Parts: sequence; C-alpha cells; structure tokens
Amino acid sequence: MIGQAFRRWKHARRIRAAEAEIMARDIVPRPHGLDAPLIVSLTSYPARFDTLHLVLRSLLRQTVRPDRVILWLARGDEDALPASCRLPGLELQSCADWRSYKKIVPALLEAPEAWIATADDDIYYGPDWLAGLVARADAGVVAHRAHRVTLRDGQPRSYDDWARNIDAPEAGPLIFPTGVGGVLYAPGVFHPDVTDATLFQELAPLADDVWLYWMHRMAGSRPAKMGGRFRITEWPGSQASNLRGGNLSGDGNDRAVQAMVARYGWPDG
Repeated sequence: MIGQAFRRWKHARRIRAAEAEIMARDIVPRPHGLDAPLIVSLTSYPARFDTLHLVLRSLLRQTVRPDRVILWLARGDEDALPASCRLPGLELQSCADWRSYKKIVPALLEAPEAWIATADDDIYYGPDWLAGLVARADAGVVAHRAHRVTLRDGQPRSYDDWARNIDAPEAGPLIFPTGVGGVLYAPGVFHPDVTDATLFQELAPLADDVWLYWMHRMAGSRPAKMGGRFRITEWPGSQASNLRGGNLSGDGNDRAVQAMVARYGWPDG
C-alpha cells in the first residue's frame, strides 16, 4: 500500500514537472538541415483531447524546427477538438479512421518526398526530442525507443522474449522501433505496400509498429536506436483506451508478427 502511494506521488511529481517545463519553454529553434521537408505527424481521438494540448505544445516548441506539424483526425472528430488544441503552427487534417495508422499513412500519401517524424498523443516529449532524431537521420529509420527482435531457427520468437526497451544505442536489422518514443523515417524508406489500407487492416490492425517494421525492413532498412533507455511519462487520464497495453500484455503483436510472416516471410536481408 505504501509502495503504491509512493509510486503515485512520484508519477504526479513527474507530471507536474513535465507540464511546467513545457509551458515555460522559450526556444528559438534552428533549421533541421535535412535534404527534404520535415513533417512531425501524429493522430488523436476525443478520449485523449483533454491532455492533447500538452503533447502539441511539446512538439511545436522543439529546438529543431520542422516544416510542418500535422494532427490527423478521423472525419468528424475535428468538431470535438477543444480550443486549447488549436495552436499556432499546427495543421489540422482529416482522414479515414485508420486508428493508430492515422499518424503516418495520410502523411505518406500526401508528402511521400518528406522526412516524417511520428509521435504519440499521450506522452511527454522533451525539447530536444526532434533534434535527437534528426542527428541520426543518416540511419534512414531512427527511434528514441526500440526493442531487439530475437530469433529461433531464423524466425522471430514470441514478443515477450524480445529484448525490450534496449538501453544503449544500436543499429541493425533486428532493431524494432516503437512508436511511443517517436520515429523518424526518411523519404522512400518503405516498401510500396505501406499505404495499402486493406492489407494493414487485415494483417496488423492494432499493431502499426509491426507493420511499419516489416515495410521498411523489406526495403532494406537498418534501423537505429539512439540514446539510452527511453522513459515513458503518460499524461493523466490518457490511458483509458490504450492499444499499447493490449499489445504488451496480450498477444496482439504476436498475432501481427505471425500474419506478416505468413504474408511476406521474415525480412532477413
């Protein structure tokens, strides 16, 4: 009981510190220096709108300036977006309701020539979040948080047996970026099937990280994980509906991996 209360107190203190840091940010951002436009792309839905403004402010106040920050909402959800989220510099766009895929597929369709950094809508991002990704843009696919896939007889083992949230920089074909920490994708890094809604909704409807991993690995990527272990600080109330929890505690990712192997094989090149 005391331990649980202490953990709640620590989390509340982290939340207060994160919110204060975001609201106090006074940054003159520098150019990103990439060879094509840089887009920060995310999605959300009404259950997350109460705390979404904190995520948006954290993404709009980065030490590196993106060319665009786009919030993709399912058609009709934009009517429920509060004034607190309608911030200068933010683009609001509507799209099909592809759940978590809304954070990247519409951007790939609209701007295939751009670098795209994806973010989630429920956690704290520090001021150098985007700068860190851009600093390793040479990798083509770079993430703040990643797992390492483990194999048995040349095939992926159960998701529970992977090396999770690895704690040091690493690059290679077995590095599996997780979207919660943010991922930067180079133009042209994906297999052409990446935007095929029929396929991703059939094979990995709740596991966009699995789908995206296959799509860039089949195009020859060697993903990079930067920095140390990534700490997830979730905004209060944002986890009432959470795909991430289902995939971690259940077999959602394993089902998606099995479906991808059956369709495409293991991308071991």
